Amino acid sequence: MTDVLVMALPGNEALAQLLAHRLDADLGTLETRRFPDEETYVRFRVDPKGRSLILVCTLDRPDPKFLSLAFAAAAAHDLGAASVGLVAPYLAYMRQDKRFHEGEAVTSTTFARLLSSGIDWLVTIDPHLHRHKILDELYLIPNRVGHAAPFMADWIRANVQRPLIIGPDVESEQWVAEVATRAGAPFRVLRKERRGDRDVEITVPDLGEVSDQTPVLVDDIISSGQTMLETARQLKEQGLAAPVCVAVHAIFADGVYAALQDVAALVATTNAVPHQSNAIDVAPLLANLAQDLYAATRGGQAQGPRLGRAVPDCRGGR
Repeated sequence: MTDVLVMALPGNEALAQLLAHRLDADLGTLETRRFPDEETYVRFRVDPKGRSLILVCTLDRPDPKFLSLAFAAAAAHDLGAASVGLVAPYLAYMRQDKRFHEGEAVTSTTFARLLSSGIDWLVTIDPHLHRHKILDELYLIPNRVGHAAPFMADWIRANVQRPLIIGPDVESEQWVAEVATRAGAPFRVLRKERRGDRDVEITVPDLGEVSDQTPVLVDDIISSGQTMLETARQLKEQGLAAPVCVAVHAIFADGVYAALQDVAALVATTNAVPHQSNAIDVAPLLANLAQDLYAATRGGQAQGPRLGRAVPDCRGGR
């Protein structure tokens, strides 16, 4: 038995298993179910007393997930866990980070307070930051922010011939340039104006001089999918090949994945959010970040869990 115990909230079992292996940690079982009145039941099948617990719960579609996570974290503390960390590859409620209209709730701040109140540290990947420069402006607990760009670039380099990297907007140019440089490919960025949740106007530059290359559309999140769908349509009008669509977080609103499959040569995402499009494994990155925080919560006295192999240094945050 090791000091570190990894447990998955429902739907996160595959990633938890990968993390436990990478961290040379024990993998525990958490029982959750609903009572007939829809209240949540949580039970630890492995005693966390005295152990460093890592809960794994990616927070796409967060509302039905949050209470189970909060109850599990609180119960772990009550049962005597030495610490309770959270690996949440996708971090929810980052969009509403200001009051755009009178009377609106600033949900990013409220959610950060709620989540921070129950856990000791947090690991996530590419949170959708807008007006906040770093996650520390919202979360006042120790955190690490990983970046999937190197993993995406390596996948593109290995799987796409003559790629042309295309980013969603000018704000993404630095990130897109990083992916392109590592993939050994040229890049272009779009101009985007969002008028609503599903109403996006895209301007694709003239790509005639690179029309013999394979367009690779990269983004941090595919949710409504309108940016990629409209870009694919305009690429076709310019005579380019069907694009490869690559993203970090596979959120996919209803019908979007099928629609993208109709226009794209391939859709590939990381396993930050479980989905059938997952092709890029970010578990090594998550394990490295969790190891950092595990060691930090022990005051630097321990080396932390042992990793199986090194991964690119893509760390950020605090």
